[in-house]
Amino acid sequence: MRFEARARYVRDSPDGRTDGDAKFVTDMMPNGAFEDRVDDDPDFLTILNQPFAVQLDAPTLRDLQDLRGSVPFAANSPLGGGSVLRGFLRPGTGGPIAGHPTVAVRFQAGGPMTGALPGHGGALTGAMRMDGTAYYSLENAMLLALHATLTIDARLHDRKPAVYVPVRITYVRSIRASGTPVVKTPR
Repeated sequence: MRFEARARYVRDSPDGRTDGDAKFVTDMMPNGAFEDRVDDDPDFLTILNQPFAVQLDAPTLRDLQDLRGSVPFAANSPLGGGSVLRGFLRPGTGGPIAGHPTVAVRFQAGGPMTGALPGHGGALTGAMRMDGTAYYSLENAMLLALHATLTIDARLHDRKPAVYVPVRITYVRSIRASGTPVVKTPR
């Protein structure tokens, strides 16, 4: 099964506003593993290369339906040189999305990050925090909607030995299926 995400976005910075496009394609193999095919997303904006499952397995979907309190989780960060985000999953308020019933899960996580600032040569070091809600189809466990905010508070080390500039970056993402046919998966 192939999953494809495209994003159009506007980057707003002190240098001005610029338009951008991103594309990410991954294939789910028969054994359940994902293989990335296209990663044209230098700013990490598509959801497929983020720490969210694009489709859950049946036991995980049942666990989310039965979720009553907070459950700790850890996920590899798409930013930060292999750092890990740690946080909690909590039940959310599900409802129909594009006519399909969903289960919702709220998440909050944080962790360290290091990396490059897109469009600049310096290195960032600091922390990131992610908050949001994911909505999965009760029919086939596909991700039908996601609302997420990723905030990075860091310092930019700008090639000069003692120059550090504070940086705050906020990514706000929202996706939602619209009239997408949902194929029921046997359980």
